[in-house]
Amino acid sequence: MQYYGAEDRITDKILRELSRDGKLANTELAARVGLSPSACLRRVQDLERRGMISGYRATISPQARGVGFIAFVMVGLSRHSNDAQTSFERACLAAPAVRECHNITGSIEYLLRVEVADLGAYKQFHSDVLGAFPWIATITTHVVMGSPKDERG
Repeated sequence: MQYYGAEDRITDKILRELSRDGKLANTELAARVGLSPSACLRRVQDLERRGMISGYRATISPQARGVGFIAFVMVGLSRHSNDAQTSFERACLAAPAVRECHNITGSIEYLLRVEVADLGAYKQFHSDVLGAFPWIATITTHVVMGSPKDERG
């Protein structure tokens, strides 16, 4: 099923509403986007089949997970090979403190979102995970003081 014209606007509305509240009942979603419940359900199922909706999840507060320290960490590698990048990405996948790992362009290779209990736990992560990786050239840590806008789902 492909959507054109007014139907694209409906698709945008559906995606926007579900990104705000993935538990929204189909009847409420249908009312918000201007469709009948059956048409809305078919549309959502089609969006799921096409991979436009890849899943649903709960957003859990950092405090409920024992997180009191969040930092964005910029990492530059000294080796610029597929092997070095793959190894670094594997290390990030294995580290529970790394909540996000992004390979980016610019003067550094990676931007990490690291969440731990406190500064002491970050120091341990810094030495045990980042310090153990042989091809790190630079590490720059930016501590999150607050997040007035955070729309990650």
